[in-house]
Amino acid sequence: MPKFSKSSLRRLSTCDARLQDICYDAIKIYDFTILCGNRDEEQQNLMLIQGKSKLEFPKSKHNKTPSQAVDIAPYPVDWGDLGRFKLLAGIMFGVAHSKDISIRWGGDWDMNTNMNDESFVDLVHFELI
Repeated sequence: MPKFSKSSLRRLSTCDARLQDICYDAIKIYDFTILCGNRDEEQQNLMLIQGKSKLEFPKSKHNKTPSQAVDIAPYPVDWGDLGRFKLLAGIMFGVAHSKDISIRWGGDWDMNTNMNDESFVDLVHFELI
């Protein structure tokens, strides 16, 4: 059974307990890594400069303590296989739903189930709503 590395556990520990709960159950179904939980000002503004975020510090849910957002990727990470990111999103939604926790995914910001109408796609991003 997949399990989180020490690095993933450290990053996940910076997240809201509800996100941790979702991730701990999702890892039992599908292997993934935690890329990021909480971000400080320097990290957030670097993500903005790199085009990996649209929000400057402190406007991101990553900037809350505990973090209201988590970035995850299927493991091993293959940035060219977008289908695995979408599969992981489905698992995350299923687990969240079973726990009555509402989340938003960076692949469908407007939550209309149409992934083709997004101007900014962030397939690794999940946040509490």
